[in-house]
Amino acid sequence: MILDYILRRLGLFLFMILMLSIFTFSLSYLFPGDPLSNLSGIPSGNFSQHSELEDKYLYNSNYIMQYLAFLGRIFQGDWGVSFASGDNVFQHILDLIPATLELCVYALIVSVIVGVPAGILASAYTSRWPDKLISSTTMIGYSIPVFWLALLLIMVFSLKLGWFPMSGRMGLLFEIPPNTGFILIDIMLAGFPYKGEAFTDALHHLTLPTIVLAMFPTTVLVRFTRDSMLKVMDQSFIKTARAKGLNRRQLIMHHALRNALLPVIKQIGLQFSTLITLAMITEVIFSWPGIGRWLIDSIYQRDYPAIQGGLMAVSLFVIIATIVAELTYTLFDPISRNQAHGKV
Repeated sequence: MILDYILRRLGLFLFMILMLSIFTFSLSYLFPGDPLSNLSGIPSGNFSQHSELEDKYLYNSNYIMQYLAFLGRIFQGDWGVSFASGDNVFQHILDLIPATLELCVYALIVSVIVGVPAGILASAYTSRWPDKLISSTTMIGYSIPVFWLALLLIMVFSLKLGWFPMSGRMGLLFEIPPNTGFILIDIMLAGFPYKGEAFTDALHHLTLPTIVLAMFPTTVLVRFTRDSMLKVMDQSFIKTARAKGLNRRQLIMHHALRNALLPVIKQIGLQFSTLITLAMITEVIFSWPGIGRWLIDSIYQRDYPAIQGGLMAVSLFVIIATIVAELTYTLFDPISRNQAHGKV
């Protein structure tokens, strides 16, 4: 049963990847300009160079052959050349994606640490002042646009109070070798005597972008955890345990929590895919050197090969995060796996 479900999800994953690759390939013909230049990133030059590109990209063949050649280049890491920098698009993505993943992972950790306990607390005191306070705060946080919150925090904590820097990942005084791409991990792995100062500086740069990015998933997790806990607390086995004399803490910790957190696990994975898309706005405002900021800059510069590669990379991470969240949830919850039997 488990293997059958995993195979069906992998089939869905491959189908989505197929559709994504077809869409990305089609962009070369939908963008303005020469499709061959959009695919390769090399402007049409002399006749001999143009002929070499036509042979490499099978430009004179039918669309199916061109698409198959496109797939081959994708798997080989040949994603074309950026119009703006002249460098390989795939190498750009490899260099920039760790910064985006770092921001998303830290924001997700903050969301879980804050959102899940707040949702549990709100459900424990439902219709009382803690629940009303948490629900009101959650509604306000959910309604605030990401860009407006980012500008507000920069104005208060960077410009007025001067507590945090307003852009970048590190100060100019520090030069950290990029071993993993995660700045905090790279600082710990680096062999220099001023690790403490560099670590503190990196945390200062990371604080505001993480708070801004974590706001939306935190509010979602608070509301989802609260609703899940209330649903479980209304079950018959909870009423039976309450009738035996168990207090509220015992009911939550020993009976309700383990059942209510199963749907929350899936929601955490789904929020990670949301964070990847929200990170694009956050990176632009805070000048965070990630793939989102690079993709927005490529759109402004009409760098079509970079746009194709960036969209494909971001979409691929969203698809992978969604599939992994579904698989993790079904592995922990056999009931949902049985309910999903026969569905794709």
